[in-house]
Amino acid sequence: MRYTVSEELEMQKLTDQLLKKIDRKNFIDKITREEAEKFAEDLRKVIRYHDYKYYVEANPVISDYQYDKLFHALESIERKFPELITPDSPTQRIAPAFTGEFQKVKHLAEMTSLENTYSPEDLKEWDRKVRTTLGVDKVEYVVEPKFDGASIELVYENDTFVRGVTRGDGIVGEDVTLNVKTIKSIPLKAPFSKYGIKLISIRGEIIMPRSVFEKLNKEREKAGLPLFANPRNAAAGTMRLKDPQEVAKRNLDCYTYFILYSEPKKLCKDIKTHWDALNILRDCGFKVSPLSKLCNGIEEVIDYIMKCQEERESWDFEADGMVVKVNDTCAWEKLGETLHHPRWAVAYKFPAKQAVTKLLDVIWQVGRTGALTPVAVLEPVEVGGVVVSRASLFNPDEIKRKDIRIGDYVLVERAGETIPYIVAPVKERRTGNEKPVELPKTCPECGSPVVHELDEAVPRCPNINCPAQLKEHLIYWGKVLDIKGLGESTANLLTKKGFVKNIADLYTIDKNELLKLPGWGTKKVENLLSQIEKSKNAEFYKKLTALGIRHVGEKTAMLLAKKFKNLDELMNAPFEELANIPGIGPITATSIKNFFKAEKNVEMINKLKEVGFKFERTEEEEKEEELPKPLEGQNVVFTGELEHFTRKEAQKIIELLGGNPTNSVTKRTSFVVVGENPGSKLARAEKLGIKRMNEQEFIDFIKQFAEQNPEVKKILEEKGIKA
Repeated sequence: MRYTVSEELEMQKLTDQLLKKIDRKNFIDKITREEAEKFAEDLRKVIRYHDYKYYVEANPVISDYQYDKLFHALESIERKFPELITPDSPTQRIAPAFTGEFQKVKHLAEMTSLENTYSPEDLKEWDRKVRTTLGVDKVEYVVEPKFDGASIELVYENDTFVRGVTRGDGIVGEDVTLNVKTIKSIPLKAPFSKYGIKLISIRGEIIMPRSVFEKLNKEREKAGLPLFANPRNAAAGTMRLKDPQEVAKRNLDCYTYFILYSEPKKLCKDIKTHWDALNILRDCGFKVSPLSKLCNGIEEVIDYIMKCQEERESWDFEADGMVVKVNDTCAWEKLGETLHHPRWAVAYKFPAKQAVTKLLDVIWQVGRTGALTPVAVLEPVEVGGVVVSRASLFNPDEIKRKDIRIGDYVLVERAGETIPYIVAPVKERRTGNEKPVELPKTCPECGSPVVHELDEAVPRCPNINCPAQLKEHLIYWGKVLDIKGLGESTANLLTKKGFVKNIADLYTIDKNELLKLPGWGTKKVENLLSQIEKSKNAEFYKKLTALGIRHVGEKTAMLLAKKFKNLDELMNAPFEELANIPGIGPITATSIKNFFKAEKNVEMINKLKEVGFKFERTEEEEKEEELPKPLEGQNVVFTGELEHFTRKEAQKIIELLGGNPTNSVTKRTSFVVVGENPGSKLARAEKLGIKRMNEQEFIDFIKQFAEQNPEVKKILEEKGIKA
C-alpha cells in the first residue's frame, strides 16, 4: 500500500523498536507464544513496508543488514511457532522446487490483445472512430508503456495473493504462483477491502530490467552458458523454471496496469476512470509505471508518444510501444470490442529496430572460459540508426533451431544497448546455394582441437594458454596460489608485453626486462618474483585447482588430491575410475580427460615441471592423509553465524576430519550446525528429521578428535578453545 507521511513515520519508529528488541540477548529464545504472535505481526508489517520502499519506490530507508535482521527474526519466530506462519508472510515467497507440469487455469476475465497502430495518422483515425461512437469532440486518454515481457494475471482474495497465471491463449493460462511470489515488487497482501473489493484480478507484465539482463548475460558468458537473446525471452523463460529459488536469483520485476475483474463489480460504480484504477493499484502497493500519463485529446497523446519514442533507450525496461486507453471506464461498454481486441484501447508500436540483410559468413569468437560463440558476418545494414555488420548467434543450438544458413537473407534486430541478433532467416528468398553452418573442429585462436562436454552443446577450446584465455587464467593462477602482486593489471601487462605466452613462462621471467617497465622498481620486481617462486611449494590440491580444469574447483581438487598422489596418476586414470569417485561423476570426468588430451596443456605442465613445479602431495598433505578420518562419508551443513569460527574455518575442520561440508540440506545430510540467525536450511533439517547441534555442541563434538589431528587442535587453540 502507499504510505502517508504519518504512516511512514510510524513504520520507521516501529522498525527501530523491533531492531532494539532483536538485539537483546536471547530475546527470541525467551519469547512467549502470546508475545510472538504480536511480534511476528509487527515484523511482517515493517518488512512489507521496507519491501515497498525498496522494490516499488526504489528508495530504501534502512540498510540491507538491518533488513536481514528483521527477516531472520521473523524466520526464527515462525520456526519456533509454526502455527503463526501465514500465507502472505514474507518468509513464504520462496517455495521448494517442484516436479511435474504447470497446471492449466482459466482466467477470471479474458486477457485480450490490442489492435496495433504505427503512425500518428493511424492514431488520429482511431480517435475519430472513438469520438464518433461516443458523440463527443474530445476524449481524455491514458497513455502507458507497452512493456515487452511476460504478461501475468494476479489474483487476490480477501486482500491476500492467491494465484499468478500466465496469459496463455488469453482464456486459459498456466499457474506459476510459486514463481510469482518470488518477485518482491508484487505484494503478498494488498488492502483492496478498503475499496469494498473481495476478489480482484489484475493484469501486469513481468519483466527483466535491462541492467539485470546485461549482468545475467555477463555471468552466463563467464560460466560458458548460452546467452539470452533479449530481456523478454529471459523473463518468459525464467517464469517457466521449476525451482522458485532459481527464479528468485534472476531479480525479476513487475508493473501492473489494468484491473481485469473484481467482485463486487466496481468499475462503473466507484472506479469511474482508468486513471482511478491505476491510483488504486498504486495505493495498494503495486508498481505502476511513472511514465503513465493522463492526456486531454489525441494531439497531447501523440506529442507524449513521440517524446517517449525519443527517450525509450534510457528506460531500464524493454518497451515496444505505448498503449492508449479511453480514461472513462463507463464509455468502454458503449465502445465495445471485436472478437480479438477492445475498441477503447489501442497500441502504438515504436518503429521496428529490424532490417533484412545477407548473412555472408559465420566466425567463432573464443571467450575467456574457452567457449566458442558464433558471430554472424553481415552485409552492412542500418538498424535503429546504427550500421550493423556483425550480429550474435548465441550458440549452435540457436543456429540449428532457427535453421540459419550462410548465404541466407536474415531479419536482424537491435534492441536497446544489447548486441544485434538474428531473429530468423527469410526462407522465401532462398536460392538453394545457401550452406549449413559447420561447427569448428579447431580453435580459431590457437588451433587446438575443440571439445564438446556432456552437459552442453557449446564447443570449447581446452587450451588454457590460448591467447583468448591466457590473461584471465593468469589472474586465476595468481589468486589460487596466493601470488601477491599478480592481479589484473599485472596479468594484463605481462601478456600484453609478451613476457608470458604460456603459464610456465611466469617462472622464467627475466628480472631485467621487468625493471625496464615504467613504475617497476627493484623492490616491486623482487617481491613479485619471490611470490612466484613461493607458489612452487603450494599444496597439490591448490595446484590442481590453479590448472583451471573445467568443473574442477577447490573442493573437487581436494577430492582428486586425496585419491591420487601426483598429477601423473591423475592423468593416466581411466575415465570409469574418475567418474566413480564420489563427488566427481561423468561430466567432471569428461572435462578432466579433455583437459589432458590437449597437447598444449601437457606441454605447459612439462615446462612447469622443468622449472621445479612439483605436481604431487606435499609432506603436510601426506601426513594429513594418514590421520584418522572419523567423519568420513558424512555430509555436514552450516547455517547462521558462528561466534568462534568463520564459515570457511568450520568447513575446513570438517574436511580435516574426513567429512564433506555441503551447502544444501538433503536426506543425505548427516547433521546441521546451527549458528545465530539461521536461514531456511534449519527449517528443512527439522522437516527431514536431520540431527542439529548448536555451536557449543559442535565444539564439544570436534574436541574429542583434536588429539588425533594436530591441524584441528591448532585451529581450536588459535580460537582460545582448549582441546
